[in-house]
Amino acid sequence: MTAFFIGDVALDEYYTADRWPGRADKGMVRELPAEIGGSIANAAVVHAALGGDTQFISLLNDSPLSRRLIDDLGQNGVATDHMLIDRAVAESRNLIFLIDGEHVVLTVEMGEQPMWLPPATLAALRQPGFLYTTLYRVRRLHTQTDEGVLKQADLVADLRRHDRRAIFDLDVGGCTPEDMPYLTGAAVVIFNQVGFRATFGHDDLARIDGWIRDHEIGWVVRTLAAEGAEAHNGETRLQAAGYPVDVVDVTGAGDTFGGALTWCLARGQPFPEALDFSIAAASRSVTIHGPRGGKAGAEAIRAWCEEKRTL
Repeated sequence: MTAFFIGDVALDEYYTADRWPGRADKGMVRELPAEIGGSIANAAVVHAALGGDTQFISLLNDSPLSRRLIDDLGQNGVATDHMLIDRAVAESRNLIFLIDGEHVVLTVEMGEQPMWLPPATLAALRQPGFLYTTLYRVRRLHTQTDEGVLKQADLVADLRRHDRRAIFDLDVGGCTPEDMPYLTGAAVVIFNQVGFRATFGHDDLARIDGWIRDHEIGWVVRTLAAEGAEAHNGETRLQAAGYPVDVVDVTGAGDTFGGALTWCLARGQPFPEALDFSIAAASRSVTIHGPRGGKAGAEAIRAWCEEKRTL
């Protein structure tokens, strides 16, 4: 069962600073080695490292940097058979500032050009499996069928009818009522604390059971940084604790969580087990520098868990 990851891949340029400057202020930064990342690409690499059959789709230009990004995905076990190319797209880069154990990410704007999926890609997506993506990307998806143009929320619904189960990573942006045609029927919707509060105006997962049922969402997950994560399916609420670790770099922790969760669910694991494993993978990832610190095999993650439990 192939999992498709549709989203960003980018060169992450790292800097550290003692503080984040305020308005009309100045500050000094220290440059660190650049890493290849991008949120959805990071999740795809984690999924592939765990042994998942992984396809990645993005829209890039045809520059040497883009070819480097694509080649790197292949070297990490991620297939790019359906990658889309547009020469007018800007270079894909993120500027990441590590400050006080957290990170500030600035992304180069690449536009919102339609992403036209060719017939072969549509046929592959119409097979059973998971689709891990973002609202920013699915709003741009288009394809041409015999019946005409199929796009955006209608395309997501079409894939769902073909048993392609969507996992949305909403991160800090959350969602609005206008986004619900995309999210309705999703297998999993993942928020972090900022995105959850922006969406619902509070921090209580138990208060959204009606929202979950009304929109036929399988599970809503709220990640809680060092405290782990919680999940709700409208009836049952789950909590998974994080692991006490010395944080090196939190970049990619949420991506590690999402990629691991997708792998677990594709293997048919019960959701409580999948949640626990994904939290362990994310906790381990922050002890390693780089956006793909979560890249590891399942046995390595389980061994890390056992070591932490014995300390």
